[in-house]
Amino acid sequence: MILLTPLDLALGALLILLLALATLSLRLEMGSRLLLGALRATLQLGLLGYIVQFIFSRQGILWVLAISLVMLLAAAKEVTARQKRSFVGFWGFGLSLGALTISSYLISFYALWFILQAKPWFEPQYSIPMLGILLGNTMNGVSLGLDRLTSLAYERQTEIEGRLSLGQNSKEAILGISQEAFRTGLTPIINTMAAAGLVSLPGLMTGQILAGGNPLEAAKYQILVIFLIVAGTGLGTLASLWLAANRLFDNRMRLRLDRLQTSQSNVDSQSPKR
Repeated sequence: MILLTPLDLALGALLILLLALATLSLRLEMGSRLLLGALRATLQLGLLGYIVQFIFSRQGILWVLAISLVMLLAAAKEVTARQKRSFVGFWGFGLSLGALTISSYLISFYALWFILQAKPWFEPQYSIPMLGILLGNTMNGVSLGLDRLTSLAYERQTEIEGRLSLGQNSKEAILGISQEAFRTGLTPIINTMAAAGLVSLPGLMTGQILAGGNPLEAAKYQILVIFLIVAGTGLGTLASLWLAANRLFDNRMRLRLDRLQTSQSNVDSQSPKR
């Protein structure tokens, strides 16, 4: 395996800097976001590398659970922040937290215990990367699905209330919107699955090959991970949409859009600049 030096990383970062300068010259207002994103990714991944290396040397389940909890909370916070309209109070964060826990944790445990049969099952070499991959992809599906559900519920308020007035219950009234939101949440991962190996070489497989691994074994791991990601994304999106759809109605079958709030980040981004 070819070891990278700080100079190698600096040369890679130069490409981001050139792209930021190009967006600045074209007045696309993306330069600062690109640079901030690159800096944030560098710091987060570098810190994670040191933490995981430390955990590898300790081999304790408490350390694995600690970093897993931090990753889960960060993912739930990110899902909430991506919503144009999130639920008021703890529901905004708690709903994302519950959906990610149901999907990513259960799928990770299933893979570690029944498929990989790691000994111990919480072996950091397998458990931390597995959970990270699942959380990252499930987070995208959940955030897209939730955002679509709440946006459509807000836009189609009259339609939903009309269905309720005609005798439909809350599940029937919002069924079409829930189906569309579910398709929105799963479309990116389905597209990725369809293009894997034909149009693109997935990250896990690429990393193993660059590290000197056997290409066939790398392909096997990538296939397994794709299956786990699709299952985790599907379960997480289903869970989040079910919880959100129930929260949008009260026990008297009334649509409660007052339980939604527009995130401040979206308000700021849409405000006219002076």
